[in-house]
Amino acid sequence: MEKEPPINVLGEPLEPCSTSPVTGFFRDGACNTCAEDHGSHTVCAVLTAEFLAYSKYVGNDLTTPRPEFRFPGLKPGDRWCLCAGRFLQAAEEGAAPRINLAATHRRALDIVPIDVLMDHAAEE
Repeated sequence: MEKEPPINVLGEPLEPCSTSPVTGFFRDGACNTCAEDHGSHTVCAVLTAEFLAYSKYVGNDLTTPRPEFRFPGLKPGDRWCLCAGRFLQAAEEGAAPRINLAATHRRALDIVPIDVLMDHAAEE
């Protein structure tokens, strides 16, 4: 039996988020997920200085390189698969970045309402 392709929040095939830097729970460039992905790294964000500062403030420093985890450190303009819960928290506090809907996995909808995602859609 063939596995179904991943679907985005628009009901279409999931597009890649970023291969430079390589993102995703599986480090495959896409916001794919599975049962082991407890953070639901499903939201493809276009990072901003404001969001990176916010994330560091709430305890998740995304700017410092961590080579032991194959993590390059991120900068504004990078695309990255964010935890859906952290994205929702940032949205509620006015610090959420823009997102790429076509590269945001439909499982993000388990945590983030579609209207919140749509409100933060990037101009593609």
